[in-house]
Amino acid sequence: MPLAPEKKTDIIKDFARQDGDTGSPEVQIAILTARIQQVATHLRANKQDKHNRRGLVQMVSKRNRLLRYLSRTNPDAYQATIKKLGLRK
Repeated sequence: MPLAPEKKTDIIKDFARQDGDTGSPEVQIAILTARIQQVATHLRANKQDKHNRRGLVQMVSKRNRLLRYLSRTNPDAYQATIKKLGLRK
């Protein structure tokens, strides 16, 4: 269940630092957040799906690592990103 290409390009446009930026921590965090929401809704309907649950845990931990990195290197961008995504930190 990958993200729809249109949705992914919208996310990249919203969080990119400059044109063509797809690898900055802000973009990666935003894309992971969208995937986490998508997999979480899938798991609510399919409670026995242990394989996707493991993938969800991996995505959440990767997002947490990226958030920690961003908070260390650029606190202003960190605050803006969590506010824009509505994350609790």
